[in-house]
Amino acid sequence: MGTLPPEGSAAALGRRHTLPLRQWPITLVLVVAAAGLLTTWSGHFRPGLLTVGAAMLLGGLLRLGLPDVGLLAVRSRFTDVTLMFLLGGAILLLTLVAQPDPWLRVPVLENIGRLIGHPMR
Repeated sequence: MGTLPPEGSAAALGRRHTLPLRQWPITLVLVVAAAGLLTTWSGHFRPGLLTVGAAMLLGGLLRLGLPDVGLLAVRSRFTDVTLMFLLGGAILLLTLVAQPDPWLRVPVLENIGRLIGHPMR
């Protein structure tokens, strides 16, 4: 009985390849996300977090477009793609409106601290 694996969870390449190559979709997404985190850690938070958000969007595109993505498949294709696009988009939006000197101005988000109960300084 048990649960069935998600659609598309087969390895992207055959067993004759090493594990990182067999699982190249998630390896690529993790490498891009790690590069973004290293960039953020080095003191460049906007470019780093934009890269992390782009990694999420890349994962969504790979899950949407490829028949087999290995470990990148967690739930149904619809759920995986929807969550990755929503989370990646949220990371990008919040990075673009981050203070100080936001790159994008969204009036409703200008005083987000006041909306959630924190006094603005």
